[in-house]
Amino acid sequence: MGTFRLYTGSDGQSHIEPVDLGTTPDWKKGLATTQIAFSEWPVGRFLDWHPAPRRQFVIIVSGQLEIGLGDGTKQVFGPGDARLVEDTTGKGHTTRVVGNQPVITATVPLAS
Repeated sequence: MGTFRLYTGSDGQSHIEPVDLGTTPDWKKGLATTQIAFSEWPVGRFLDWHPAPRRQFVIIVSGQLEIGLGDGTKQVFGPGDARLVEDTTGKGHTTRVVGNQPVITATVPLAS
């Protein structure tokens, strides 16, 4: 379980980095949001290359999601993992449900 940032680097590719909540006081104070939405992704669902539609947190409630990056690396996120998704430009990333159970996510868009 952890907190991560998915962002577009200066190379135009998506990258993932862990976030230490001790060094991100804004996240602990609270960030302005607009809504929360829950989604259920079926086993085997795959989304090909796509940038994020907006800056948003995606929190995995159950199941496992694999995020693929342009450099060929992949990272699996599971229950309790929270990602600040802000790779809104460039090639983006792939998303795949892995394992044998659907994935439930909570998506929280950040206010502009």
